[in-house]
Order: sequence, then structure tokens, then C-alpha cells
Amino acid sequence: MTKVLEVSTATPTREAALRLAESAIGAGLAAGGQVSGPTTSFFWHEGEFGKGEEWKVSFKTTEARYPDLESHLVANHEWSNPEVTAVPLARASARYVEWVERVTAQQIPHKR
Repeated sequence: MTKVLEVSTATPTREAALRLAESAIGAGLAAGGQVSGPTTSFFWHEGEFGKGEEWKVSFKTTEARYPDLESHLVANHEWSNPEVTAVPLARASARYVEWVERVTAQQIPHKR
């Protein structure tokens, strides 16, 4: 069975989150995704404690497509060093896994 990953990143605005989701999913790098927020984040950045509002974007992709998805997110992100993390799904229905595999294998550019 293919390993399905949930990949996530965060953006400073809803619009940026929507752009990343549409471009990555439209390119077939992920089968689907969600944008949620806003959420309040606390963090250390350049030696200083910070607090800010962020929007989370999560994607479902295969382990094989992860490198391309990561590259796309980093290249198209507003931040110079964005968080891009992935965790494997411990369990998923066979039909769901098949869908993620099929969609991410297409590698067809998004057309409106």
C-alpha cells in the first residue's frame, strides 16, 4: 500500500493560503487539501519571541510526490523559510488511498 502523507504549512494571509492550495492541488502535487484559520501562533524568530495570525494549509499526497510538493511550497511561499512538515497517515481506507494515488499520478496542470 502506498504511504499517504498529510503535509502542512502556514501562511500569513488567507489569500496566500488559497493560492498555495490551488496551485499545488491544481498541479497534481496533492489530491486535496484544506485551508483553516485564522489561528494565533507563538514562535521564536531571529532570536525574538513573536505572536501572529496564520492560516494553515494541509495537503494529502503520496510519499513519492512529497519532494515535488515540498519544492513547490517553498518556491511559491511568501516566507523565505516556511514550515513544511509531513506525517504519514497511520490508517486510511483503501478507496481513499487509491484516490490519492490516482490523482497525484496524473501530474496534469490545473485548468480553469
